[in-house]
Amino acid sequence: METYTLRDGLTVPKIGFGTYKLNGAHGVQVIDSAIDRGYRLLDTAFNYENEGAVGKAVRRSSVPRSELLISSKLPGRHHTYTEAINTIQESLYRAGLDYYDLYLIHWPNPKEDHYVEAWQALINAQKLGLIRSIGVSNFLPEHLERLNKETGVLPVINQVELHPYFNQQAQRDYDQAHGILTQDWSPLGRASEMLQNETLKEIAVHYHKNVGQLILRWELQLGTLPIPKSSTPSRQAGNMDVFDFEISAADMATINGLSQVDGRLNNQDPAVYQEF
Repeated sequence: METYTLRDGLTVPKIGFGTYKLNGAHGVQVIDSAIDRGYRLLDTAFNYENEGAVGKAVRRSSVPRSELLISSKLPGRHHTYTEAINTIQESLYRAGLDYYDLYLIHWPNPKEDHYVEAWQALINAQKLGLIRSIGVSNFLPEHLERLNKETGVLPVINQVELHPYFNQQAQRDYDQAHGILTQDWSPLGRASEMLQNETLKEIAVHYHKNVGQLILRWELQLGTLPIPKSSTPSRQAGNMDVFDFEISAADMATINGLSQVDGRLNNQDPAVYQEF
């Protein structure tokens, strides 16, 4: 597994494992399988209601805790400072962990306008040793600029929707210019129709890979960190098998050409979207 080094010095794998909707005993089994197949970065969230399942899988694993990176996210309903601190602690209690390697603000919720307060809570939680690295999710440049202006601290990661129909070039450019690693949720387009795209299928055949592997390799060559999810052991393994080929500049351009200005799959524009 190749790695990135974040601005604060934390080393993270170039591919993580998404755990959305992996709950209960079944979720633990799937996460166990992912760890067994080499995933070392596990992405969860308070709102996924599966921090406990992730923590259970971590404790059951033969892989030492020090070799795993666990990431979670603060929900919009707990952005005020005291609630944010309490929620971070509750996240840890749910998971049965002493610390999170990464903790993100899930959405900025700009209409509520408490995200700077929430960010200050993450800064202080990091100082308390509850979190190793702090980041955000779904933050636009305007939100990031405000964090920097009011706290002097920028996140090391910004997790955003990113896939071939929405390549986030402007956001990626901003993040890179400010030392922020862009991480991709829904990197395969929430499964699906995108994997049947004829253009992607034609390119994938050329590299003797499937469409999912092509997309993940494209995201790696963009300099981002995708977090695909799969419940199938063979697909979990396949999603890691993307380090033995390189997409040509021409094919990269073709894939980027699929991106659309309004390419978000569920119209979740962080400028107006609220999630609690």
